[in-house]
Amino acid sequence: MVRKAVIPAAGYGTRFLPATKSQPKEMLPVVDTPTIQYVVNEAVESGIKDILLIIGRGKRAIEEHFARNYELEELLKAKGKEEELRLIQAVPGDVNIHFVWQHEQNGLGDAIRYARDHVGNEPFAVLLGDTVLESSEERPVTRQLMDVYNRYEELVVALEEVPRERVSKYGVIDGKEIGSGVYLVEDMVEKPSPAETPSNLVIASRYILPPEIFRALENTKPGKGGEIQLTDAMRILLADRAMYGYRFKGRRHDLGDKLEFLKTSILYALKREDMRDPLLAWMRDLVQN
Repeated sequence: MVRKAVIPAAGYGTRFLPATKSQPKEMLPVVDTPTIQYVVNEAVESGIKDILLIIGRGKRAIEEHFARNYELEELLKAKGKEEELRLIQAVPGDVNIHFVWQHEQNGLGDAIRYARDHVGNEPFAVLLGDTVLESSEERPVTRQLMDVYNRYEELVVALEEVPRERVSKYGVIDGKEIGSGVYLVEDMVEKPSPAETPSNLVIASRYILPPEIFRALENTKPGKGGEIQLTDAMRILLADRAMYGYRFKGRRHDLGDKLEFLKTSILYALKREDMRDPLLAWMRDLVQN
């Protein structure tokens, strides 16, 4: 059973400077909800109640966001603002959120190593803290991966098809489809050029990892950018055991990208009854003029 989730959220967010000089990129809001809360909600809605966030320098606001603010809660109660009270109590009381600090930026693989003591000897989910995956079905994307893991009991990654000119931004898999959306992974490469890529199926910010990943990470040498790459550690495991990918049902929103962030904010605003009509009217007027 996958009972724990790890959410790396220690990056500097340099693509969003100067906004991220003094606030975490994961706290930038999509409409009125911080990115990191969407990610935590995905884990919770997938049935996970033990969540570890890996944070770094300048990320204290993430801790504050998930801490109870009793003064504010009492103030909202006194003023009868029940909806606002519900919004700041979004994480259920039986969900435990923990924090650990990554002392220096040394890649995603290095960040995952900080989860070793918390995870112990059991499989766990990894959700990148600056990416929202919007499911097109009732099951959240992490739950979709958990269901694949329950079938094969091996490492599983979320997969997304992208245009070949974009593969250099991601880890890419080489494999064959063995079921509806399920791929047996034969190899993977971190950020290949479009000419060298084995496919256009990229790893989409969600993983179910076995505890053996920590041993592989200890044997992983610095790769792209001189950092410890999780993809390289997974390749070490691939030498001895099976690995699967799942082309998830849904859509990825990479909120570390400025244009994608703006698009996502508009899309989520259009889902809201209190904003959809005036926003559409403004957009039509903008286009016409």
